[in-house]
Amino acid sequence: MDLATVIGLVATIGMMVWAMYLSSAGNLVMFYDFVSIVIVFGGSFTVVFMKFTLAQLLGSGKALGKAFMFKMESPEELIEKAVQLADSARKGGFLALEEAEIPNAFMQKGINMLVDGHDADVVRGTLEKDIDLTYERHGIYVGVFKQLGDLGPAMGMIGTLIGLVAMLANMSDPKAIGPAMAVALLTTLYGALQANCLFMPLADKMSIRNEEEKSNNLLILDAIMGIQDGQNPKVIEGMLRNYLMAKKREVKTEGE
Repeated sequence: MDLATVIGLVATIGMMVWAMYLSSAGNLVMFYDFVSIVIVFGGSFTVVFMKFTLAQLLGSGKALGKAFMFKMESPEELIEKAVQLADSARKGGFLALEEAEIPNAFMQKGINMLVDGHDADVVRGTLEKDIDLTYERHGIYVGVFKQLGDLGPAMGMIGTLIGLVAMLANMSDPKAIGPAMAVALLTTLYGALQANCLFMPLADKMSIRNEEEKSNNLLILDAIMGIQDGQNPKVIEGMLRNYLMAKKREVKTEGE
């Protein structure tokens, strides 16, 4: 579980509700307006349906889970596994990798290609295409939530204009002014909350996960190509440690 996402979301909602509670003397109902909800949230989702395909929308719903529940191997774990595989390949050839236990599906795909005897150009081209297409597909999912964030303030402005028109059209009826003004103000509030406290932060977290996954896959690609070239495992480890932060790049020698 990504505690940062959960803590941030819960704390943000909690602070907003607390602020509303204090400002309304405990009367939170005054911040509820069904019409405003329909305009902002309903309008945002229906516009997004026009922008993306149904498959992309369904995929984005599944991808959203990565902002909350996401298990990814650390670069250090991938480097350690790559060095083990390189050592096995140097001692027993590529066929020695056939029975290796590889939790990472992308690394397993690359090793399978080595075991099957594919040329280096084929292996590199296939894995690079996989990386690019995966990154692009996940980028579309991120775009869905960025669009929802962008549409929040826009729908809030539309709701504000609707409320103002209704208010001005009923100036002779004092009872109609209050509800119309509520729509005008609350749609702006809902739009700002939707964008800045929900969808844009989630889109940013999903984007970070996408970048992390791409970086890991590029690390794996370099590892696979190093193994295929028959490079020394220590050389491969040193090369792959360039993917780590500077303070973690030093290769420890045995006995340290």
